[in-house]
Amino acid sequence: MSMSLQKTLFSVSRAATRSRFQRSTLPAVLSLSLSCSRLASTMAPKLKDPSLFKQDVCYVNGEWVKAKSGKTFEVNDPATGKFIGTCPEFSKEDTQTAIAAAETAFESFRKTTGRERSKLLRRWYDLMVENAEDLATLITWENGKPMADAKGEVTYAANFFEWFSEEAPRIYGDTIPSSTPGNRVFTIKEPVGVCALITPWNFPAAMVTRKIGPALAVGCTVVCKAPGETPYTSLALAELAHRAGVPRGVVNFITALDNTPAVGEVLTTDPTVRKVSFTGSTPVGKLLMKQCSSTLKKLSLELGGNAPFIVFDDADVDLAVAGAITSKFRSSGQTCVCANRIYVQRGVYDEFAQKFAAKVREFSVGNGFDAAVTHGPLIHHRALDKVDQHVRDAEAKGAKVVVGGHKMPELGPNFFQPTVLTGMTGDMAMAAEETFGPVAGLFPFDTEDEVVRLANATLVGLAGYFFSRDLHRVFRVAEHLEVGMVGVNTGLISDPASPFGGVKESGFGREGSLYGIGEYQTTKMVTYGGMGLPLQT
Repeated sequence: MSMSLQKTLFSVSRAATRSRFQRSTLPAVLSLSLSCSRLASTMAPKLKDPSLFKQDVCYVNGEWVKAKSGKTFEVNDPATGKFIGTCPEFSKEDTQTAIAAAETAFESFRKTTGRERSKLLRRWYDLMVENAEDLATLITWENGKPMADAKGEVTYAANFFEWFSEEAPRIYGDTIPSSTPGNRVFTIKEPVGVCALITPWNFPAAMVTRKIGPALAVGCTVVCKAPGETPYTSLALAELAHRAGVPRGVVNFITALDNTPAVGEVLTTDPTVRKVSFTGSTPVGKLLMKQCSSTLKKLSLELGGNAPFIVFDDADVDLAVAGAITSKFRSSGQTCVCANRIYVQRGVYDEFAQKFAAKVREFSVGNGFDAAVTHGPLIHHRALDKVDQHVRDAEAKGAKVVVGGHKMPELGPNFFQPTVLTGMTGDMAMAAEETFGPVAGLFPFDTEDEVVRLANATLVGLAGYFFSRDLHRVFRVAEHLEVGMVGVNTGLISDPASPFGGVKESGFGREGSLYGIGEYQTTKMVTYGGMGLPLQT
């Protein structure tokens, strides 16, 4: 890549035009009118601080280093398909170097006080806030989500550092009454050791800080494997860690694309690594868990979801519509807690469907750097194809497309219309598989018992939502849903103060909150004998 082209990539030259379009789906289907950007940006945005854009280097032992092989991989803009830059293709050997750096740093970092670690995290938080605009720009550029969503993610991500900076000085053990009169028993909370953190592309900043925050708060050191699709946000966070004064080797950021399986194998089998935290798909989580078994590592797995979203007859329909819009279409449906199966009781089905579809028609689809855009592209063509397959499957089995339903090649390679389907049934792919895209299928139901059975008829159990004004029903349904998190009369449940995690094949362990601290600790019990003697004269 020539220097002139690199300079061009940093220039700002976005000429996006906007227009209204209509597309007919089926003769009996309502016409669609979504506003969209016809032309996507083909040039890179300009950062206020260009040094945050790290190409061809990873952060290991406090230094910016290339892969020993010199190999790199390309990163492309999901909105345009255009080249963004290159990152190091780390190998097994490179990964072992990062692990060794974390091991060396752990010996001294574990001895720091909670207050010292608190100040480090606070400085890192402050730098994230100061550079929020650039971090959001990087997220939109490599992930595709609109700038408003990206800014929200940066705030959310920074808040994990703030939260855990406040928890770091308040890590307590217990004093336990002994069964033996002469014994005194107490516990000590200790950092587990070197942690391997493997993060996903859908929240390039927040999934990094949600894992690193508690690890550093308790005194662990980390090797963070950035996602190959969205590595630049992670590397920018590494630069801010360096500026915050995080000691050498305490945080290490590595990248790989083709070598991801090999890197993952090292992280999960090296005996130096004592803890692995992974956010991603259930099949990959199972593979990593199998690999971790060779050294019996402590594990946190936040895996796939298939979230039910239930609207009862007694719900506030307008509130339920707003909650469903938030839950289903956040980040164009590309979050693990997105509503995937929307169940609406027959008494309010038609009203909900009409109001819900009307809101979706107001969406503006296009390049995330356009201020008027509400929804961006999917991450790559595989995601796009899966979404299209789910819509085509539902149509073929009798569902009705009332909004959207098609790819949008006029905008770019990875765009799909926000879509609403009615008349959904249990034999359709969307009833059993996570769509991970901007498609909402509305399933009718009759009774409370029926819908809870439908909601639980899945191997996974991450999040679930329902809307009702009946207090008794609220407790009944919340207690019977087989999920790790429940949203009642809200479609947004993520909060640094709340424990995040699932049950069944959605994984185990919790992130965020007081419970997230314990995932990076071990509990040591100390029994002191020979006590309880009388006072000496």
